[in-house]
Amino acid sequence: MPAMLRAPIDAPVSDDFHSHHPPERLARIALLRAICLALVLGLITVGLLWELRLAPLPGGSGGLALKVLPLVLSLAGLMRHRLYTFRWLSLLVWLYVTEGLMRGVSDATLAGRACAWTEVALATALFVACAVYVRLRLKVLPPKDKGTHQDQASAPEARP
Repeated sequence: MPAMLRAPIDAPVSDDFHSHHPPERLARIALLRAICLALVLGLITVGLLWELRLAPLPGGSGGLALKVLPLVLSLAGLMRHRLYTFRWLSLLVWLYVTEGLMRGVSDATLAGRACAWTEVALATALFVACAVYVRLRLKVLPPKDKGTHQDQASAPEARP
């Protein structure tokens, strides 16, 4: 069995992941991952409660609750710091924003509108958290100095 499958959820993805970041950035990355997990769980909860209990569509069977399935599938990747998961999740959340905006202005019930606007807020916050997470994870090299000796060496020398 591969080592990744045997590792606990809180185990680092690889030594490279921890070796390229200073401890304070690792703390921010861990905090952002926790925020992303909380927001995804919040979206799952709102989606299920909305479609099954609080304000299901009239005449609906609750089948629209399946919309949370992609969010459930993202949980494993989020727990394991999979950068790819954070990237595709930051694109997926716009479907939830769109649905929330559409149903927020068109739903006849107050509970339905409240669920819709809650979904918009959670999905927008999730996008921001995922984007910041990805940016921090990809920030591994120190910024280049503008006046390095390498730049000066590549410039043509002035001839007297």
